[in-house]
Formats: sequence, C-alpha cells, structure tokens
Amino acid sequence: MKTTVFKLAGATLLLTLAGCQTAYYNALEKVGIDKRDILVDRVEDVRDGQKDSKEEFQSAYERLVELTGFEGQEYEEVYSQLNSDYQDSKKAAERVSKQIDDVQEVAEDLFDEWQDELDMYTNDRLRRSSQAKLKETQQQFNQLLRSMRQAEAKMDPVLATLNDNVLYLKHNLNAAAISAIKGEFNSLKTDISGLINEMSQAIDESDAFIATLKQ
Repeated sequence: MKTTVFKLAGATLLLTLAGCQTAYYNALEKVGIDKRDILVDRVEDVRDGQKDSKEEFQSAYERLVELTGFEGQEYEEVYSQLNSDYQDSKKAAERVSKQIDDVQEVAEDLFDEWQDELDMYTNDRLRRSSQAKLKETQQQFNQLLRSMRQAEAKMDPVLATLNDNVLYLKHNLNAAAISAIKGEFNSLKTDISGLINEMSQAIDESDAFIATLKQ
C-alpha cells in the first residue's frame, strides 16, 4: 500500500520536477524513498490498472453476450451501454500502457544503479551476493514485463474490433443488423476472454514480484 508521504511527495514532485528524472529520484531519496520503493509503487499501479481494465473488458464481454441474445426492441439502450463499455475499456487500456512504460523506466534506472554500485564493494563475498540478487531480480522483472506487454498487446486488437462493431450498430440498430454480425461478436467474445486471462496472469505475477522486492 502506498504511504502518505509517498503520495504527497510524488504528487508535488511530479508537478515541480517534470522532465527531470534525476532530480525526481534525488528529491525522493532525501525523504527516504529510493528507486526500489518507486518500482514497487509503479508495479502496484499497473496491477491495479489491469484490474480496472479487466473489469471494463468483462463488462463489454457481458454486454456482447446480452446483445447477441437480445430479442427485445430497446436496441438503443443496449447499444448505449455497449458504447459506454467500449469508451471505458479504451481509457483503461491507455492508462495501463502508460503505467507499464513508467514501470519499465524506473526498473531500468534501478538496475543500472545497482550494477554501478557493485564496483563500490570492497568485500568480494558481499559483492557476489548482491550481483546474484541483481541477476535474479532482473530475470523476475523481465518475466513480469513480458507478461504485462503480452496482455497490453492484446488490448488494441480487441478495442479495434469492438469499435468496428459499435460503429456498425450505431446506424444499424435492428434485429437484422445484430443477426448479421453475430459471427463477429462470437469471435470478439473469444478474444476478450483471452485478454482477461492474460491480464489475470499479469496481475498474479505483479503480486509475486512485489512480494519479492519487499522481502
């Protein structure tokens, strides 16, 4: 969980030190927040963002199921809900992509710093131990990043197909139109289901990585 000091310091510094990453890190370190803490915080942000995004895509999935089996006449209401689900899913996906970029940035900076500090040791045993821990942490992070990026890569195609269907229905709100694109819907439902599974895996790996850093 984010500490109060991190929230306040982060909010202030992001406004005053935007574009100056070194100054940003230095200012946080002065109040006891190092790159490891920032990395944990940003991984938590991605995890929470993916949870939100997962819920939005799940809502879109459920709306598709409802619409393709819809036999009533209130098509406008169902379309409006589906369009809202699409817009919310798009915004959530954009937030997650930005958060993943932020995670990758601070991780690279942390690992560069960690590598440079290995040359500062005078005790060989401690240096080797730290080097081994660095390698292990990098491997764990690389696996986490791959999982995040794999889930991210599935979002744009799903959003594009969802948008196609939303646009088509916008001017074709009738039973014949819905029947005509049921095949598209069925394919999209499968894609959304796969995306949700990818996100669930990335969320679990985020939790595992956070636990590792907090050991």
